Amino acid sequence: MLKIKLQPTGKKHQRSYRIVVVEGKSKLSGSVLDTIGTYNPHEKEDKDKMSVNMTDYQSWINKGAQPTDTIRKLVKLT
Repeated sequence: MLKIKLQPTGKKHQRSYRIVVVEGKSKLSGSVLDTIGTYNPHEKEDKDKMSVNMTDYQSWINKGAQPTDTIRKLVKLT
């Protein structure tokens, strides 16, 4: 099963994240099928915190990919 997850990048206390589509049981550092956006919780402006290509997101949802709870909440906020 495909999952839409956050993949951590950056330094330990300055994490930013890529929003990626991966196989459900793969490691976070494993192979990525597609990168559909980014999330940086350290940005001051709310509009700059997250950028997602919504057409790719909907395309992967239609193909059967399941977003994690965190991704589902973040996409609702945008």
